[in-house]
Amino acid sequence: MASLHKKIVTLFEETADMLEVNNENPFKVRAFRNAARAVEGVGKKIEDMAQQGKLEEINGVGKSIAEHIQDIIHHGTFPEYQKLHKQIPSEVLEMLSIPGVGAKKARTLWKELNIKSIKALEHACHKHLVSEFSGFGKKSEEKILAGIEGLKKFSDLFRFDEANAEAAKLLSYLKKSSHLIQLELGGSLRRHKEICKDIDLIASSNKPNKLMDYFVAYPEVASVINKGTTKSSVKLQSGINVDLRVVSDEDFPFALHHFTGSKEHNVALRTLAKAKGFKLNEYGLFKGKKEIFVSCKNETDLFKHFGMDFIPPELRENQGELEAAQDHALPDLVTLSDLKGVLHCHSTYSDGKNSMEEMALAAKDEGFSYIGITDHSHSAAYAGGMKLADIKRQHKEIDALNKKLKEIQILKGIEVDILEDGSLDYKNEVLALFDFVIASVHSRFKMGEKKMTERICTALASPYVDILAHPTGRLLLEREAYEVNLAQVIECAAKNGVAIEMNANPRRLDIDWRYGKLLKEKKVKSCISPDAHSTDQLDFCNYGIGIARKGWLEAGDILNTLSADALLKHFSQMRKKRRC
Repeated sequence: MASLHKKIVTLFEETADMLEVNNENPFKVRAFRNAARAVEGVGKKIEDMAQQGKLEEINGVGKSIAEHIQDIIHHGTFPEYQKLHKQIPSEVLEMLSIPGVGAKKARTLWKELNIKSIKALEHACHKHLVSEFSGFGKKSEEKILAGIEGLKKFSDLFRFDEANAEAAKLLSYLKKSSHLIQLELGGSLRRHKEICKDIDLIASSNKPNKLMDYFVAYPEVASVINKGTTKSSVKLQSGINVDLRVVSDEDFPFALHHFTGSKEHNVALRTLAKAKGFKLNEYGLFKGKKEIFVSCKNETDLFKHFGMDFIPPELRENQGELEAAQDHALPDLVTLSDLKGVLHCHSTYSDGKNSMEEMALAAKDEGFSYIGITDHSHSAAYAGGMKLADIKRQHKEIDALNKKLKEIQILKGIEVDILEDGSLDYKNEVLALFDFVIASVHSRFKMGEKKMTERICTALASPYVDILAHPTGRLLLEREAYEVNLAQVIECAAKNGVAIEMNANPRRLDIDWRYGKLLKEKKVKSCISPDAHSTDQLDFCNYGIGIARKGWLEAGDILNTLSADALLKHFSQMRKKRRC
């Protein structure tokens, strides 16, 4: 999402929170929440729409909201937001991030108990002051304390997409410096870890002092932690820390490798280097007892000195990559260009922001030849789940669009809920109407590992389930995965010919990359799906590619590297296998 879109969404969501804490008109609260969702789904530049007087064409944006958007564009905020912000301490709003603390409870804690911060709330809970107050109780107090512990666990951590967006802006800024020779991203971001603590940048320069001056002058720096000639650290306005290390151009390959990590990979390679008569560290590669410096043009050169192929950064976790590189047996990792189509996409038939035609045209612009529309089944009432009449109407529209549109094919899919007993939200005769069926768990997360595993495996035995979506239900830094035996689920998927999704939404990135090798071993196909609810979210496939590569997956392991015809044939064959 563009930064202006994001700012508007954030301000509107915060305004809704403040109105709710203030116990104001619920219709007004809903108006700001709806406006935030509407702006989030807009594919066009919001400033262009404002200039053309087209803001009110956005569904959910009326005259008053349009005026607020204009104020944000021109002044960075709007009067009502500022007024509310003066009335309500920001620490009170932070309490809303605790699971179980909604606006009503936050207001009670603030107004009745004079609790104005998470720290004060934690102290009050430990003293059992909260449980004694009407409307809370012992269980509420325990849940609040557990929620606070969760927040502590996730503090100072950032999702990949958030950190990567900040890194991209900073890289663009630094590349404008005349004092720069080489510049690369390092650390966990380069390795495509799903969660990052900070941003690591490695540069080479003949004038490191000048480059460091330029670095700390970056407009989005909130504070300079330290500044030196070889390393400087800053905290950005977004809250993420950035380390910039500057070396000579000769030392750049060694510094890049070292500060890419992981620590486990580096230790293993240094041990191997020592066994071969070398010494390896961030300053260079040295041979023999005299430690003669060995020049390397790049990382490929470095690995060659150990008889290895270049190891892609995503694999550098000491998970067998060194041995595979020595045996010239590294996987040919999947790339974005390998994807022929995109599955798991929502439209306005359920909770999507764009029509099927808009989604299809956007997929075509991304270079895909097909798109699978998978709106929600009827039990997902919160997401506008489809009734049978909706399905028939949607399929009729898809048939018409497939006649109309060129170079893109729409596949008829559904995201069907897996119910508590493992049955599906539609009967088989309804599921048979679809080209493919994605099954998902969206409710009753706290069943325990055994029951959840049985629930999912029962669903995978259905003749019509083709793909299991987001198999652990995790939301990164928001919600832990539910308890499930994934190894057993993968066995069930292998037995039934069901694929397991790599959900590319950066809030999920589920299935975890650590299960990639097991998927390959059991010959379970995956599919890289954006779980897109708007046209701009089709870009999420990029995140899924990084995680799939991290899981050692190749093009042949991914269903949507197939053509539409080959994919439909695969689904048909697997369904026949399950019915036998």
